[in-house]
Amino acid sequence: MATATQAPTSPAAASGRGSVLPLLRGRPSTRVRLAVGRRPQTALRAQPPGAAEVVEQSVNTIRFLAVDSVEKAKSGHPGLPMGCAPLGHVLFDEFLRFNPKNPYWFDRDRFILSAGHGCMLQYALLHLAGYDSVTMDDLKAFRQWGSITPGHPENFETPGVEVTTGPLGQGFANAVGLALAEKHLAARFNKPDLKIVDHHTYVILGDGCQMEGVSNEASSLAGHWGLGKLIAFYDDNHISIDGSTGISFTEDALARYEALGWHTIWVKNGNTGYDDIRAAIKEAKAVKDKPTLIKVTTTIGYGSPNKANTYSVHGSALGTKEVEATKNNLSWHHEPFHVPDEVKRHWSHHIDEGASLEAEWNKKIVEYEKKYRQEAAELKSIISGELPSGWDNSLPKYTPENPADATRNLSQQCLNALAKAIPGFLGGSADLATSNMTLLKMFGDFQKDTPEERNIRFGVREHAMGAISNGIALHSPGLIPYCATFFVFTDYMRAAIRLSALCGSRVIFVMTHDSIGLGEDGPTHQPVEQLFSLRAMPNILMLRPADGNETSGAYKIAVLNRQRPSVLALSRQKLQQLKGTSVEGVAKGGYIISDNSSGNKPDIILIGTGSELEIVEKAADELRKDGKTVRVVSLVCWELFEEQSEKYKESVFPSEVTSRISVEAGVTFGWEKYIGEKGKAIGVDRFGSSAPAGKIYKELGLTVENVIATAKSL
Repeated sequence: MATATQAPTSPAAASGRGSVLPLLRGRPSTRVRLAVGRRPQTALRAQPPGAAEVVEQSVNTIRFLAVDSVEKAKSGHPGLPMGCAPLGHVLFDEFLRFNPKNPYWFDRDRFILSAGHGCMLQYALLHLAGYDSVTMDDLKAFRQWGSITPGHPENFETPGVEVTTGPLGQGFANAVGLALAEKHLAARFNKPDLKIVDHHTYVILGDGCQMEGVSNEASSLAGHWGLGKLIAFYDDNHISIDGSTGISFTEDALARYEALGWHTIWVKNGNTGYDDIRAAIKEAKAVKDKPTLIKVTTTIGYGSPNKANTYSVHGSALGTKEVEATKNNLSWHHEPFHVPDEVKRHWSHHIDEGASLEAEWNKKIVEYEKKYRQEAAELKSIISGELPSGWDNSLPKYTPENPADATRNLSQQCLNALAKAIPGFLGGSADLATSNMTLLKMFGDFQKDTPEERNIRFGVREHAMGAISNGIALHSPGLIPYCATFFVFTDYMRAAIRLSALCGSRVIFVMTHDSIGLGEDGPTHQPVEQLFSLRAMPNILMLRPADGNETSGAYKIAVLNRQRPSVLALSRQKLQQLKGTSVEGVAKGGYIISDNSSGNKPDIILIGTGSELEIVEKAADELRKDGKTVRVVSLVCWELFEEQSEKYKESVFPSEVTSRISVEAGVTFGWEKYIGEKGKAIGVDRFGSSAPAGKIYKELGLTVENVIATAKSL
């Protein structure tokens, strides 16, 4: 255990295509490049003579880049960067393996700032390390419109930032996903003579992250899985927005993490105990069978004479007078945004070192390709995101002669087909695999001693499941995770789903028991508002397939959409295989499945999704017997439909046809967009009930008879 005396209140003064594996450079979703380097033999980078003075200069540079940026923006959180600057310096400068000129080098160590409000710490470190993504001008544009230094780290804005963080605890859970991905890929692809997947995941979390329940869910899983290359730093500064954490958070965090299966270390002097920080990281890296939590006791706003160790330095600028007082206290006699020449020279070594690491690993990968061609081809798919040729042909196809089945069962057929065809396809359920129908039958369980397997057992931890899946998806472009639970429990994981949409992670959320059709379990388990609430979320696909072909189509879309997640709402009850549905139709979001009209002028348009499409089609058949021309539209995904041309949308919903009815086992809110002022929406604008599904549908008017009666009333 690394310990030290209590800190004083103030300080002492090339991209190539010849290889099977492409090189990874630029955003993973666009330009793809690979690179990795040999791990140094020693855990620490060599410290030259006079290094102590340079370290002190460097730490203060980090502090004041943060202070000056927040001051210029008149907005931000200077306290964490000021307190964590020593930790940030030691980790980035002495331990972290990265190439600043290639932020997407595959075997880089991953760093996540879960306490994302302190992002100026990360921006300052990226700047000093030589990342082109964070220039001095970018630091000066902190929190401004169009800058790549936003108020919380965003992976889609700033190369060098691995995941989007901000909501506390989420980044920590993402880190668990990143560490899971490393352990899984290492188990699958490393050979006794060639270790090509070999990196650590580091994360800084604060008191707020510790308080959020998602972090405990994720910590429990990380301990269970034995993620030995996950190292978490707990910034123990005892301050939250409302004041001292003593008013609400007094637990023994180290004891809790030990109980969860973690190795724990306490660095008691995180302010000036550089050797203690080094020793703690070295000790953590030596632990191979469990993750490590390093509690680093720091002083928030360290160096500020009047605001250090108070909540006032947490989320607002110091102010002109306090900035000057802090500079005097830390003997920092420089203009704003100053980086001393000796600090620049010291940090410049990362550029050559990163290039060397990359070049050495590229040599290893060439050797790997020669010896292990099949494995190399699979790894290429995972690293590059390039899908194997013909992967979509693996998805099952159906005809009306196929038996009726629940879309959750049809989903399992798709999942197993995709797992065979796509090397990076993996996932699991929140203790509901046999009910969600999500088991990959040809693989075992990802566990501490079998990390090469692809069934992930998340247990009853929906929130962490979503966040961990985001981390997996953001580890490598070709990793495609799915996670599953009952649709109503998206409420437990909404924050993770929202971040998935925000940061563009390709997670497939498999949500079964999608309506009142689940029956007897009652209203607590019957989703009614979830469909529309997820449709309201930007950059996400909400798909509700009606049968086998639409389920296959939904999975094809989910795999192809690299920059947004997909939610599949799937039925518990059996549904018929309908005649007019198709994989191609799903890609358009909404399409005509039957129509006996001509000239694009039906008497009435009936619209359905999921299990109600069958009801709509039966009602249409009856109306046609009465001489009506009826068009039936499957609106399986509103978002995809809205992306179609105006001409196409008019071909499906001609503006002249105002007699329209929507039928969906969910709230009717929002359907006015498609049925217009004269249309009718049949839905469920109340909570459900505990009864057999057929009885509930009848009582709530989701019947063929009610659709026919409503149509005749228009």
